Formats: sequence, C-alpha cells, structure tokens
Amino acid sequence: MNAKRDLLLVGSVGLKSAEEVFRTAADALGTRLHAIPDGETGDRAVWVIWNRAAYDACDALEPDPAEVAAGGRITSATEGIRKWGGGDQLEQGKQPPPRLRVKPGVAPAAIAFGPLGYVQTTLESWETFRRLRDEGAIPAGTRFQVSLPTVAASMNAHIEPGSHEAVEPALERRLFEEVAEICAAIPQDDMALQWDVSTEMGQVEEVRAHWFPDPLQGATDRLARHCEQVPAGVELGIHLCYGSYGNRHWKEPDDLGNCVRVFNALAAKVSRPIHWVHMPVPIERDDAAFYAPLKELRLNGAKLYLGLIHLRDGVEGTRRRMAVADKFAAGYGIAAECGFGRRPPETIPELLRVHAEA
Repeated sequence: MNAKRDLLLVGSVGLKSAEEVFRTAADALGTRLHAIPDGETGDRAVWVIWNRAAYDACDALEPDPAEVAAGGRITSATEGIRKWGGGDQLEQGKQPPPRLRVKPGVAPAAIAFGPLGYVQTTLESWETFRRLRDEGAIPAGTRFQVSLPTVAASMNAHIEPGSHEAVEPALERRLFEEVAEICAAIPQDDMALQWDVSTEMGQVEEVRAHWFPDPLQGATDRLARHCEQVPAGVELGIHLCYGSYGNRHWKEPDDLGNCVRVFNALAAKVSRPIHWVHMPVPIERDDAAFYAPLKELRLNGAKLYLGLIHLRDGVEGTRRRMAVADKFAAGYGIAAECGFGRRPPETIPELLRVHAEA
C-alpha cells in the first residue's frame, strides 16, 4: 500500500541542469509524480538569492547603511544561522550582503522593479520539459511544476525590514506580472504553480519581521492575493516551509498546528481551488502529539503531502513516521521536508530511492 503513495518534489534538486532533473525524477519516480519541477539548478539553488541583481537595479533602493557598517546582513537571534549559499556574488559560507532600503525621500508609489528573472528561467525549463515529454522521457500527463518564492520571501532576503511596507506593493505588482506572463506562455493544463511559503511561516512563528498586527491574518491575506493570480486551469500548490539551510530549519516546529492554521485560514480566503499543500516533518518526530493538529485540517479538496522522507534514516524511518501520521490523516502523499538543491549531487539518487520505496 505504501509503495503506491503519491509523491511530491518540493522544488530544488541538487543536479546540474533542468534536463538532468527531469530525466532523473521521471526515471526514479515515474507516474507517482503528478508534476515535476526543474530543480532550480545552478545559481538558482540558493532560492531567493540568485536574482539579487534585479533588486540592485531598482533606482529607488540603496544598501542599508546599518548592514553596510556591519559588513553584511544583520541576522536576529531568532532567525537561525545565515551563511551565503553560493552564486557569483560571494564565496560560499560568507555573510550575506547588506540588504537594501528605500532611499530617503522616495515615495512608495515611485518604486518600480524591472524583470526579476522568473519568466526567462521558467520558459527555458518549460521548453526542455515539453521536449522530453514529447520524446517519452517524461510520462504523458505529467505537469510542469513552477515553484516560486512569495513577495515576503524575496523581501526577507533583499530588503531591510524597515522598508518592507513601502516596497511590498511594487514588488508584488512585478511578481504578479511575471506570473501572468508565465501562465500565458504555458498551456494551463500542462502546468502547476507552487508558492513556497517560508517567510510567512516565520512571521506566524514570530521569528520573521512583519509590520501588520496579526501575523496569521496578515500573512494569509497576502498569500491569498498570490493564489488568486494563478489561472483556474493551472493547478495550485502550497509548500509550507521551515527552511533547509545547512539541512536545518530556522525553527523546529512544535507540531503541525501552525501549518494547519495557516492553510485553513488561506483556503477560506481563496476563491479558486488549491490542489495540494505540503507540510514538513522533522526527522525525530514520530510522536502522536506532532501530527494531532491534522485532525483540524480542512483540505477543501486539496491533497496533503507530508514531508517525512529523510535520507539519514531512509525507508525505515520514513515508514515509522508514516505509521504515526496514519492515525491522524488518510490519503496523504509523501515528500522530503524541503527542496534538496543544496545537497551534494551524489546523494540525490539514494534520496529518490527512499522516495520510491517508502
């Protein structure tokens, strides 16, 4: 029975190219994957960091003086350790660069962003995906999965917290324009779009900056706007994320309670269907208390994926966690707890084997 569970790849995969990701995932997991992401390879493996140049190009912004004086991003004690993941701007392991602020005297209405880079990278990967599916390397009916960070995630990476409220409208407008362009270029019945929801989970957990008084309401209001940008024919997924820098979370969740609260609140605000929601499960959590909040989950037709696959304890550990989760949820699919773009490439085949056999 377990061998037939649906599988989800959250987004990043630590291989060399989108073609290698598509071929490897299709070979290893086949039709158990409803959609396949491009793996966010190369510089994109560091998630929201890769397109920093798009933010530097905004004339309304400048490096934050306090972070410049500190030699890089100022990380609060609640955020966890932040070290640069790579890319062409700093050596791996160095402190992230100073974030940007709105220049003094610039009104929010005057802020405008140019291309963020998501259209170009997505459409390049789509052409590869379509070719491979036409050739039979990817099973017919498999959708092309586009995994995107939210506005909050990009601001958390690139904008100092005091400028978030001013920058949000312009960045939201630009991101939504790119989503519209992507969805216009790819047939809707070939595509799924997943919003990667990490910073919002940090706001609800009170470890990320927010300027709105109620973090659950403020975060889900903004997520609902993101979801409404996705056309009805495009399948929509939500990845509730606690991070994977250094294969660690920025906070260990007490249980699945906040994931359940965020999804329930979001689903109640969105007029279109949400097709799946992914929730992470730490490796040591095989206790009933962690999964008990799932009893309150209102899926409204969405598919639940539990991120309880871990390479360290493999198939045995995954099945142990599933046995407990089975007491609180039925019909769920399984996944790793986050993307695995920052894992050594030589570990990917074994991790996919665990997916296939768990």
